[in-house]
Amino acid sequence: MAFSVKGKNVLLTGGAKGIGKGIAEVFLKEGANLVFTGRNVEVAKDAEKEFKKINEKVKFIRADVSSEEDTVKLFKEANEFLGSIDIVILNAGYYPQNRISQMKLSDWEKVTDINLKGVFLNTREAIKYLKSGSHIVITSSITGNRVGNPGLSHYSASKAGVNGFMRTAALELSTLGININAVEPGNIMTPGMEGVLGEKYIKDQEAIIPLGKLGSSEDIAYAVLFLASDEAKYITGQSIVVDGGQILPESAMDLH
Repeated sequence: MAFSVKGKNVLLTGGAKGIGKGIAEVFLKEGANLVFTGRNVEVAKDAEKEFKKINEKVKFIRADVSSEEDTVKLFKEANEFLGSIDIVILNAGYYPQNRISQMKLSDWEKVTDINLKGVFLNTREAIKYLKSGSHIVITSSITGNRVGNPGLSHYSASKAGVNGFMRTAALELSTLGININAVEPGNIMTPGMEGVLGEKYIKDQEAIIPLGKLGSSEDIAYAVLFLASDEAKYITGQSIVVDGGQILPESAMDLH
């Protein structure tokens, strides 16, 4: 039995490619209606065409998740298109590699603005539209919360901040009947992963992951689907790790 999102109205940030696109496709296949954002208009418009083959009730809205003005406009337009908002998925993220010694303040701020400030702004705006029984799900990461990664100090800090924010938000939103949770992906095979970290990194990671492979966007999407469904109505302030067992070994070992 599929988790119950049929007929639900979903707002998804960062839904045009990678993990976000996988989330969008799974929710649409399960009968949800969708508004999604993306940074690249051309890529997002192409994704919108693909999504409409699954479900016609889809709309792309260009928005900078770190902009207060854009966030207000996004929720207003999404609500007008969908009629209401039942589920908010905060997936937009940014993860360029940059060592601390070479990092500019602007590099740090861009990552934390999108990954952490964006979560705050969109959660705050969501409260105005969501009713009791609604769900917010955030894409966090094992990086920063469970493990570190050289070159990703800004990303690590932002994602650790996301989980701290989510737990406190769960306490505040509980009085409104709104659940908020997170999914912590491990290494997921996306165009961003290949482009930023390279083939050697991918092979090295596959060697230390107990399940022997990187995950797919769909693996994350089904975890998000569960947390956004009515079946997860008694879960709030929690995060689910989806990493193929990556964080389990105490030390490097020959797993395969």
